[in-house]
Amino acid sequence: MALGRPSSINEVWFEPDESPPLRVVLGLGLQLAGLVIISMLLIPLIVFQSAEGSEVYISWAVFAAIVIGGVATMLQAMRFGRVGAGYNLMMGSTVAFVPVSITALEDGGLPLLASLVVACGIVQLLLSTRISALRRIVTQTVAGVIILLVKVTAMPIIFDLLAVAPVGSTPLVSPISAFATVAAIICMAMMGSATVCLWAPVAGIVLGSIVAVVLGIYDIESVRQAQWIGLPDMTWPEFQLEFGSRFWVLLPAFVFVTFIDNIQTISYAVGIQQVSWRRPRAVDYRAVQGSLVVSGISNLLSGLATTVPNSIRPSSISLTSLTGVAARRVGIAAGILLLMLAFIPKVLAILLAIPAPVYGAYVAIIIAILFVAGMKMIVRDGITYRKGLMVGVAFWAGMGFETGQIYPEFLSGIAGGLFDNWLIAGGLIAIVLTSLMVLVEPRRRQIEVDLDLSALPSITEFLRTFANKHGCTDAMANQLDAVSEETVITLARHEGIGDNQSPRRFVLTAQRVRDDVVLEFVSTVGKDNIQDQMVLLEEIKDASDAKRDLSLRILRHLADSVRHQQYHNTDVVTVRVSPPT
Repeated sequence: MALGRPSSINEVWFEPDESPPLRVVLGLGLQLAGLVIISMLLIPLIVFQSAEGSEVYISWAVFAAIVIGGVATMLQAMRFGRVGAGYNLMMGSTVAFVPVSITALEDGGLPLLASLVVACGIVQLLLSTRISALRRIVTQTVAGVIILLVKVTAMPIIFDLLAVAPVGSTPLVSPISAFATVAAIICMAMMGSATVCLWAPVAGIVLGSIVAVVLGIYDIESVRQAQWIGLPDMTWPEFQLEFGSRFWVLLPAFVFVTFIDNIQTISYAVGIQQVSWRRPRAVDYRAVQGSLVVSGISNLLSGLATTVPNSIRPSSISLTSLTGVAARRVGIAAGILLLMLAFIPKVLAILLAIPAPVYGAYVAIIIAILFVAGMKMIVRDGITYRKGLMVGVAFWAGMGFETGQIYPEFLSGIAGGLFDNWLIAGGLIAIVLTSLMVLVEPRRRQIEVDLDLSALPSITEFLRTFANKHGCTDAMANQLDAVSEETVITLARHEGIGDNQSPRRFVLTAQRVRDDVVLEFVSTVGKDNIQDQMVLLEEIKDASDAKRDLSLRILRHLADSVRHQQYHNTDVVTVRVSPPT
C-alpha cells in the first residue's frame, strides 16, 4: 500500500472514540440489534427442529443465543486489554455451522454438540495468539474475497424472501411492500441531510411495515398475544462432555468450519476499521486479535449453554458505512438492547411479524453496501495479475460449487457436503491459491540481530551480500542500506529502548520481487503505527516535530511503500524498495 496523502476521505460523522447524541446511539443500536435478532431466532430453530428437538429446549437455545450474542457484542465494542476489537461488531448465530451442528445432534445429541462447540471456542482462542504467522495467507485481499462470497451466498436467500406472500393474498403485496422499503431507504440516504441518513434504514422498515399492515400481510395477532415482559417456557439441558468416537470423527469438520469462520471474522474485523475513521488508517491487527478472543469466549459460553455457535455478523459494517456513525457506544447499546429483547417477548414478536419481503428488501440494501466494502478492501491491497487471478477463480469456483456445476458426482459428498457451500468452497480456494503464491515467491534471506543501532554494521553486511548475490546495482545496495537504517532507528525509538535496557531481538528478511526488493522487519510490539505516522507527516507544522520525524521523512522518500502490521507482542514492518532512477 503506497503511502502519501489519502486519496479519499470516508464520510464518517462519529469516529469510535466520539459521542453521538443519545437518540442516535439508541436508534442505531436498535437497528443493529434488529438486524441480528432474526438470525438468532431462526438458526437455533432450524438446527434443533431438524434434529427433532423439543419445543421447551428450542426456547432455551434461542434465549441463550440472544443473551450470549448481547454480551459478546458489548465485549467487542468495549475492548478490555486483549479482549474485544473496540469497534461495533455484532455477534450472533451463524449459518456456517448449521450442517455440522445438525449432524452432531443426530449422531450424539446435545452432549456431543456442546463438546464440539467448546472445542471450536478453544481453537479460536489459540488462533487469536498466532494470526501474525498467517499474515501472508490471510491478507486483505483474501479478507475482501470472503466478504464478497458471504454476500453473494446470501443473495439467493434474500431473493426468495422478496417473493414470499401469505396464503390467500394477491401476488402484488410482496413487490409493493418491498419497493416501499427500498424506496424509503434510497431516497433518504441519497437526498437527505446527514441527520436524515442516520434514520434511512429504520425508516425503510417502518414504511414497509406500514404498507404491509395496509395490505393485510403483517401478523398483528401474534404481536397482540405476546407478553410484554417475561421468559419463554424453557429448560437448560445442563452441560455434559462427550469425547466418544463420534466426537473425534466430527471434530475435523467443526475445526475446518471454525477456521473458515475465523477468516470471516478477520475479514469483518478488518472491514469495520476501513469504514470507522475519517482518514484511512493502517489495519490494527491487535483489534483483529481481540475480535477473535471474543468469538472464542462466545463459543465457549455457547457450548456451556448447549446452543448453536456464535460469530461476527457483517451488518454493522454496512450500517456504519451507510450512516457514518462508528461510535463504540452504538455497539454497547446494541448489546444491551439484545439482552433486554430476550426478556421482552412483545418486541420480539413485533420484529418477527415483519413480513419477509420488507425484511428481505432491507437486508438486500445492507448486503449491497457490504459487497462494495469487500471490493474496496481488495483494491486497497493492490491488484496484481496473481491477486486478480486468485479473486476471480475463488469467486466463480465458489459459485460453481454452490450451484452444483463442478463435478457434483465426485465432490458433493466430501466432508459431509461442506463444499456445497459457496463460502467454504470459495474461501478454501482463495486460501490455497494465496498459499501457492507464497510458495512460488523467490527465496527469502534473513538475519536475526538486536534491535539497537549497534546492529547496523551487521545489517549492512547482510544487505550488501544479498544485493551482490541478486545482481543489484551499487545505488540499489546503498538505498537498501539507508532504508534499513532509518527503519531500525524508527523501530528503536517506538520501542522506547533506553540506555539501561537490554536491546530486544528482531528478524530482518530480504526478498527479491522482480526488480524490487522487499524488506520485512519483525520485532516486539511498538507504541505507534509507523504507516499512520508517515501519512500524517504532511500535517506536521511544528519544526521540532519535523526534526523528530526526520527518519520517517527519509524513509518515505526512499521506500516505494511501507506497511506496518501491529499484533500483540509482535510488530511487522514491510518496506518495498524500487531501484533508484
